[in-house]
Amino acid sequence: MDASQPNLVAKAVFLDRDGVISKSDVRAGKPYAPKRFTDFKLLPDVIASIRSLKYAGFLIVVVTNQPDVGNGLTPREEVERMNDTLLNTLHVDAVKACYHRQDEGCACRKPEPGMLIEAADDLRIDLSDSFMVGDRWSDIAAGRSAGCRTVFIDRGYSERRPDAPDFTAISLSHAAELILGATPD
Repeated sequence: MDASQPNLVAKAVFLDRDGVISKSDVRAGKPYAPKRFTDFKLLPDVIASIRSLKYAGFLIVVVTNQPDVGNGLTPREEVERMNDTLLNTLHVDAVKACYHRQDEGCACRKPEPGMLIEAADDLRIDLSDSFMVGDRWSDIAAGRSAGCRTVFIDRGYSERRPDAPDFTAISLSHAAELILGATPD
């Protein structure tokens, strides 16, 4: 942020990574993150959707749980290559990743709001003027806990559903339409 405008506060769209921006491997109704960089594929509507949100004045922050690193299933370097692709290809403003195992009880792993709060502090984001977009209940819970409006991308997984998202979408492009329609010009 420009130091000459100390009170400037940004609005953001927080995006989960796997299943929202990149393709998840869905087995028996449950999504799994790619384990290798060569398996990391962006979904078709992502570039245009992010461009339209950025054009509307939103910062784009990716917040992603990556427990496969903590569980020893995926090298951290592989995940960081994936995240660097988001920074360099999609020009997102930040990527926050939780590498802890599911049982570590950290404050950053969604459904906890730690990554969103950290990004808000780093980038001076007004969480109440921001959105969290995700494809799992934990994304929506984290967004709610942080004070954001939420958009659930319903991929039809066979798992727990989120509690009362503000909006439900079928894709990131649909989520972007809903966000843009919900914010004043």
